[in-house]
Formats: sequence, C-alpha cells, structure tokens
Amino acid sequence: MKISVLVPTFRRPADLARCLLALQRQQRLPDEVIVVARPEDDATHERLADPSVGGALALRIVPVDVPGQVAALNKGLDSANGDIVAITDDDAAPRADWLARIEAVFLADPRVGAVGGRDWVHEKGRVLDESRELVGQLTLSGKIIGNHHLGVGGAREVDMLKGANMSYRRAAIERLRFDTRLRGAGAQVHNDMAFSMHVQREGWKLVYDPAIAVDHFPAERFDDDRRDAASLNAISNGAYNLHLILREHLPPLRRELAWWWWTLIGTRVYPGFAHVLLSLHTAQRERVREHWRAVRRGARDARRANLAPHRAAMPPVTS
Repeated sequence: MKISVLVPTFRRPADLARCLLALQRQQRLPDEVIVVARPEDDATHERLADPSVGGALALRIVPVDVPGQVAALNKGLDSANGDIVAITDDDAAPRADWLARIEAVFLADPRVGAVGGRDWVHEKGRVLDESRELVGQLTLSGKIIGNHHLGVGGAREVDMLKGANMSYRRAAIERLRFDTRLRGAGAQVHNDMAFSMHVQREGWKLVYDPAIAVDHFPAERFDDDRRDAASLNAISNGAYNLHLILREHLPPLRRELAWWWWTLIGTRVYPGFAHVLLSLHTAQRERVREHWRAVRRGARDARRANLAPHRAAMPPVTS
C-alpha cells in the first residue's frame, strides 16, 4: 500500500519545517510528500530549498495559483499517486506512529474509506488535554459535535473528520474533490466536513481513532477568518458553508429540522435567536445582534443558492 502525504501551506515556513521534520521521523515513512505552495510565497520556497527540511523524504513541491485552502487541497489530490492520501496542516506535527497506525486501519477493513484522529492542540503555552467520548457526530437536530482535538477511547465510526488529521482511500475519492462553492478567502471553513461527509454518503466507513495523533500548533491565518477575531464577513461565510453542506447531505426532513434548530437555537459560533434574547440585558447585546445578523445572512444565502448537481460541485478528475 502506497501512502501520499498532502500538506497545503501558505506563509508559515517555520511551521512547515516542523511538520516535515515530523514526517522524516515516521516509523512508516511516506512514499511521497506533496507540499502545495503559492509561487509568490518566497519565504516558504526559501525554507524548502534547505536540504535538511525535506531530508530523505520523497518530496514534491506543487504550485497553486488560486488562493484558498480548497484550491490547494484539490491541486494536491490531482498530484497524489498513493493508494492512501493522508492530509495534515502545515502547523501540525504528526507523531512518529501516525502513518503506521493509519495504514493498519485501512488494511484491516476494505470498507473503511477515511481515517482520522486526535489533534493535540498547543495553545498559549499549554496543551488542551480535556477528554470527550463523543466526537465527529451530526445529531438529529443538525447540531455538529466536533471534539476531534479532545477525543478519547477506542476507534469508532464517525460522521465527519477534521482537516488537520484525516486520510482517505484513493478508491473512495478517485473522482471527488473539495467543494469549490464554499466561501472564504483562505481557510474556507468546513471544507473538511463537506469532504468527509460525502465519502460517508457514498457508503464508506469513516473511522476516528484518538491514537492516530498529531500535535497541532494553530498558526496565524492570513485572511479575515482570524482565529482570535473573525470578521463579520468571515462569520457569514462560515454560516453559508455550514448550511450549504447540511442542505447537500441531509434528507429533506432532517434538512428542515436542522434549518430551524440553527435558526432558533444555534451555538456560540453560529448563534440562533435564543442567543439574541439572552443578550438583551447584557453589555454585549449589540455585538451579539451583529454576529447573529451575519450568521443569518450567510444561512439565507445558502438556502437560496441554486444547488447544482453534486457532480458539478465536486468536479470529476479529467485527463
């Protein structure tokens, strides 16, 4: 079984170097490592020119001219030759047994189309070490339970995987690409959710195993979807992506149930009307209302969107 590792990167040369060093230390070395980088990203190319960064890895640098993570991931998938494509972020460092564990899961069950694991988040000088049993689930109401960075327990099937630590069987994604309809100038949030849910919808098993681990050092994002303070436009884009995905992958009844749950209840990130009511007597009420309006704008745009057939949204591979 041949394994390709795909790492999209943009203006994070030190993080990328740490990621590649971790790949050099794998117990089961990758058969190829594909780094997708923008041609104008001089700092990244200068770092990649250092022989010690790639070491003995079978490293290929693939250029991408279109901004955004989706374009970079699709370019990488077009270039990958492996039976398995393992994807991680440039600000993550896979642990030494990462690829060995991934390969073992795929070899054990031919029905497994995707494998993911825990990303141990290093934040403000500490590691987030809380524990959650429930990971990667979409509830009946349409609420998303992530917790990929906090998962404990054994391997189990899930509904979605996280982009910092996910891998795919080539047979499951041969003609699948990341959804280019998703909004956002950089990260295009929820692209990992859309991709993994499509694999599951095609009948493949998605497996999450916390023992398949990477260390994640969340780095700066160079767009309006900043980790510390996303703009209202980024919040609207995220809500658009979320609702587009739910409408794409849920049956009609659950689709409408999810619409009303997110409209009336929602979450802190995508608040529903209940959050507005709870804020009426707080100093944050105007900020909450602006946040809520941005979320509803994105949700309504997704609802009104002319959803093209899936084959158009997920373009096939052409020769």
